[in-house]
Amino acid sequence: MYQYVLAIHIIFVVCWMAGLFYMVRLFIYHTEAQQKPEPARAILAEQFEIMERKLWWIITTPSMYLVLAAGITMVTINPPLLKQPWLHVKLLFVIGLIAYHFICQQKMKQMAGGVFKWTSTQLRLWNELATVILFAIVFLVVLKSAINWIFGVISIIAFSMILMSAVKIYKYFRLKK
Repeated sequence: MYQYVLAIHIIFVVCWMAGLFYMVRLFIYHTEAQQKPEPARAILAEQFEIMERKLWWIITTPSMYLVLAAGITMVTINPPLLKQPWLHVKLLFVIGLIAYHFICQQKMKQMAGGVFKWTSTQLRLWNELATVILFAIVFLVVLKSAINWIFGVISIIAFSMILMSAVKIYKYFRLKK
């Protein structure tokens, strides 16, 4: 039974992450559409709001709840998991990902209300945060090691710096055109 629940957990992690990644990409396009002249701006805004709402409520949010339900079920089936230090660290990252999820939901509501507080560059960087959290969780689960904090923290910081540099380089070449 545990293996079936684990498979469901993994499948819906993929769905949840895909939804989060694509949602922020839609936010970027939605934000950039605000620079378009009317009527294109209104048409694009309406279309992005429809896409964001459907992605959020049909795929992303249900996937998050199924991930959490499967995770809780796995711990219920195999309670000794809760004694594993790597799982404690993973759960902290999961809490961070849940917070990320609800911040994205708030962004979606703001944009639907015509409020655009973040630039497309800030949103690109925001998108990379989910990538960093995903990397941290996958490495914790695969390696099952929460002991080597120095290496882990340095690696995540280095990876984050590489991602931020890539976003900045992309912005430079995009603006150069």
